[in-house]
Amino acid sequence: MKQKGAGKRVRIRNSLKEADILITIEIEGLHKTYRKFEALKMIDLQIGTGLFGLLGPNGAGKSTLMNILSTLLPWDEGKVTVYGFDLAKEGGKIRELLGYLPQHFHPPVQFTGREFLHYVCSMKGVTAKAERDLQVEKVLEQVNLLDHANKKIKGYSGGMKRRLGIAQALIGNPKFIILDEPTAGLDPSERIRFRNVIEKLSKDYTIILSTHIISDIESSCKNVGVIHHGDVLYQGTTEVLAKQAKNVVWEITVPYIEYDSVEKDYLVLSSRRDQENVIFRVLAKESPRQDAIAIEPTIEDGYMALINGVIA
Repeated sequence: MKQKGAGKRVRIRNSLKEADILITIEIEGLHKTYRKFEALKMIDLQIGTGLFGLLGPNGAGKSTLMNILSTLLPWDEGKVTVYGFDLAKEGGKIRELLGYLPQHFHPPVQFTGREFLHYVCSMKGVTAKAERDLQVEKVLEQVNLLDHANKKIKGYSGGMKRRLGIAQALIGNPKFIILDEPTAGLDPSERIRFRNVIEKLSKDYTIILSTHIISDIESSCKNVGVIHHGDVLYQGTTEVLAKQAKNVVWEITVPYIEYDSVEKDYLVLSSRRDQENVIFRVLAKESPRQDAIAIEPTIEDGYMALINGVIA
């Protein structure tokens, strides 16, 4: 008999190579509607140990999927298992494994940061004060909030509240961590600290990082899924995602007076001024101009090409 909570080992094929990974989360035919709006359209995903990035624009269905996986939201059709537990029947078991930071995090502002984390720790079943003290102090240090731990949360900045949200997701030594837009409101140094924390945790746990910030995925995740309009457009490595945009990313140089016409005629990724000219990076299935130069694509290029239908 398969031991629950252990996951299973399978082989996933992508366009680059086969990889042997330990699957901990399986999603099969997941469908969710809000009245007549299809938020998720019969999606399939397999997620393994380590850090998995979930990319998509706002409204793509990422938060709906995260709310389902966190046991907060029912769904219409499909099956989900987390570490061998059936989400429909064993939600309580899954919650014991879970650390969750929702997209909109609103902690009780009358608490201090330390008081709130002790409360979360108690709710997760850590009854011994000595153990709570150890866990709370550890996560406060991880998110750089020790100096503010005894301040009321109502006095926290937006970035400090976000760091507190990350801290409460790490309480209780969860095996499965969901982080929905975790770096929103963080300054660059805080974002780097956050990446370092989850990189260490990802060696032993399953972490889903749901975001529309490409740089968070690029620096942290080896495996990624792209979701758009409720469909999974891609699942595989970030390396293959970038390679899929080969020969569809071009650089063109035009006089500055032609700036508006280029934006009108092409799907522009970026632009920069060079004296009297402008250098554009654009997406196109074929060379957009005779003087266009094909350039090496990035993960962001692959993502943009996917969600704009330039590649399938």
